[in-house]
Amino acid sequence: MGNLHVTMTDSDGVKHEFPDVEEGVSLMELGRSRGVSGIMGDCGGGCACATCHVYVAAEWWNAVGEPDDVEFAMLDMVADVMKDTSRLGCQIKMNRDLDGLEVTVAPASGY
Repeated sequence: MGNLHVTMTDSDGVKHEFPDVEEGVSLMELGRSRGVSGIMGDCGGGCACATCHVYVAAEWWNAVGEPDDVEFAMLDMVADVMKDTSRLGCQIKMNRDLDGLEVTVAPASGY
């Protein structure tokens, strides 16, 4: 309860450590509420934009998992900045399996 850890590197390259993340919070909500540069979440978490695009650290990819078809379609719109580990932060909800998660905010170019 409130003790999950997330490391988020923002779009300016600044690393933010969050040792007190609640279960169920999305990475988009976390980034917006803590002022992480590059996490805009324009659609409010509805998987209808890509302004919370993050790159999941490779060692966390299996725990986070693949995007579903709707999320993949949104990511496809930013293909010029997409990596194999791209996900939308609004679609990654924190849980015990993700304690220690590391992500990097994708550059905003290409939106």
